[in-house]
Parts: sequence; structure tokens; C-alpha cells
Amino acid sequence: MLRIDPTSQVPPYEQLRSQLVAQMSSGELAPGTRLPPVRRLASDLGLAPNTVARTYRELEASGFVRTAGRNGTIVQPPNDGPGQATQLARQFVEAMRGLGVGVEGAVHQVRHAYAELGTS
Repeated sequence: MLRIDPTSQVPPYEQLRSQLVAQMSSGELAPGTRLPPVRRLASDLGLAPNTVARTYRELEASGFVRTAGRNGTIVQPPNDGPGQATQLARQFVEAMRGLGVGVEGAVHQVRHAYAELGTS
């Protein structure tokens, strides 16, 4: 079930995007599944249609879904490395922002983690 927290500092389109990606990654939304129409999902979640449309556009740009005209928005098979890397990077940035860590601090954390784990 999708839920939007209006008190969160994470924008609603990003909350929705990350929840949909999580459902796709877990298999809850299988490849070939048709997502709800923008207006219906917006109404169900109490969001503006443009918010849902932005989420769908970003999911399509990342390769998670494809727009099939009148057939709606369809979940794509899982991406290989680049799509997953983008997803993980966004999750990391969200977490760092939530902690109040800026770009330089986040980059420092990544470098530190690579140093600890090895760069190969």
C-alpha cells in the first residue's frame, strides 16, 4: 500500500517514487504490471496529478517503467547495474539529507566506506 507522509521533508513525488521502486524490487509489482492512471493514483493519495506524473516520468527515465500510450504505464523487467546504481544512489542521498549531511560529507562517507571495504 502506498502512503505519503505530508509531514516528511522528503517531497511527495520522491516518497511515491521510492515506494514504487521498492515494490518493483521486491517483486510486489512484477514486470508487465500496469500502474494506476495518474489521475486515479493522485486522487487515491490526495496528491496533485502533476506530482504523480513527475514520479512516473522519473521512473521512466530510470528505466523502471515504460509509457505505452493508451495502455498506460507498465513496469519494466529489472534493470542491470546502472538502474540499480541510480536507485541506490538516490536512497543514499535521501538518507544523508535526512541526517543533515551535505554533498561533501556524503562524498567523504562514500570514500571512507570504499577504503574500509576495498575498492575492487
